[in-house]
Amino acid sequence: MASKENTVLTGKLKRWNEAKGFGFISTENGQRDIFIHISDLKGMSRRPLVGDIIHYEVKVQNDGKNRAINARIEGVDALPGHEPKKGNNKQLFLGIALVAVIVIVALILI
Repeated sequence: MASKENTVLTGKLKRWNEAKGFGFISTENGQRDIFIHISDLKGMSRRPLVGDIIHYEVKVQNDGKNRAINARIEGVDALPGHEPKKGNNKQLFLGIALVAVIVIVALILI
């Protein structure tokens, strides 16, 4: 079975407890609702409302339950500095290559 982690899914916020900062997303496939905590909606310019479309990834917790992580509310801007992170493999590769070159040069000079 393919992992759901790191795959962005979409659902609708079905319930929200503002006082406790959590709610549940109904999934597109109609399976069990997904738990979401306000901490997984970091940087949104407003709090979530029932009916919002939520884009999220799934994390399987230690107890086997699914939880929405790295979530965002469709159509709601992120606060400056909180835009969703995008993988930058090119930058990572260049960093690793630079470290490798430095190590090789250091070994040659020793």
